[in-house]
Amino acid sequence: MTDVSGGVGVKAQGAPRNLPRKLLFTISARIGGSGLDLDSFEAVQGAWKAGILGGAVAYDNRQREIPASLIHSLRWHPVRLMSFLQTRYYYGAKKQYLDWVAARQLARGDYDLVHSWSGDCVRTFREARRRGIPTVLEIPTWHRNKGRKKPDKTKSERERDALPNPRRWFERLSPTRQQIMEEYDLSDVILVLSECAADTFLAAGVPREKLYSLPRGTDVVRFTPGVHPEKFRAVFVGALIKRKGVDLLLETWRSLGLKDAELVLVGTVHKEIEEYLQRYGGPDIVLPGYVRKPEDYLRKASIHIFPSTCEGSAKVTYDAAACGLAQITTREAGDVVVDGLNGKVIPCGNKEALAEAIKAFYDHPDLVKTMGAAARERVVQNFTWEHYQERLLGAYEFALKNVAARA
Repeated sequence: MTDVSGGVGVKAQGAPRNLPRKLLFTISARIGGSGLDLDSFEAVQGAWKAGILGGAVAYDNRQREIPASLIHSLRWHPVRLMSFLQTRYYYGAKKQYLDWVAARQLARGDYDLVHSWSGDCVRTFREARRRGIPTVLEIPTWHRNKGRKKPDKTKSERERDALPNPRRWFERLSPTRQQIMEEYDLSDVILVLSECAADTFLAAGVPREKLYSLPRGTDVVRFTPGVHPEKFRAVFVGALIKRKGVDLLLETWRSLGLKDAELVLVGTVHKEIEEYLQRYGGPDIVLPGYVRKPEDYLRKASIHIFPSTCEGSAKVTYDAAACGLAQITTREAGDVVVDGLNGKVIPCGNKEALAEAIKAFYDHPDLVKTMGAAARERVVQNFTWEHYQERLLGAYEFALKNVAARA
């Protein structure tokens, strides 16, 4: 795997680049906003600034920097008439329609590279393969099988296919595992966000040379260090769900019984976590809910804790590092934190390790400051959005080189 997670590898200004002439970018998210919408904007903006953006197909366009004429927005697409459906059916229908539109646009244009997202592009990649156009597939989390061996069709998938219509039709609106596997096969390069994510592809037999490491970025002007609070304050930012380790964090925090300390859980409380809040909650646990400016809480914290069990590369770990916070994370959360340098990386699901890490920062304020400073420096040197855009252009070069070598 081409690995750029620990360094930038930016080309010297003026150095010749073998970039595509006309790129087609497709995603079922919006271009402009937060989360994946922000990721898509930075990707499309990078291509536009490099002069290679031929067009983009997206659910909506919420930015004004890139000319709207280059973006095919599906904001008013016919699938909106199906918005009465259950969420998963509706979102599946959106993905199917976007893929159909993108495949038609690819067939009508003269593109020489396609960049799309997992679950959004099986028809588009089939069209690209017919036309000999290289493809780049971006994966937001892990391989669909998550490193486990699975048959071509599981029992539940066979039962789904045996359902009578229209139930079977509805169940197949969302991209199936088989369609996603076909996207993997059709792609020339697969973009992965972390080493842990890459391992799940290698376990599934995907060749290492097909993988390209593409960590995310953050806005180091928006996310800046604040003043360390007098009270020890740990913050978690994200959806309050088990997958992100919130249940483990609550149990561990309560078992420590830290004096003059506070745990701030920033994010929407999901039903599955309510029982843990009832069992382990107290006056030292603050729940501000979902906020639009998480930096306001990060800048007032001592450390950031994110013990997730499955991520591609959690965006909040970049933001927290930019705010100068030492972090406690898992390998499953991504590669922003280097154990012993800018935080502590603990085994996934290990209560004892999490307790030990929290206690170490609680007992050693100097460690909080030195690792926090190292966190900010690592992000500034490696993980700004400019770094991300440079890496993405490198991925496009890598794709063209791979295809040329096989020709």
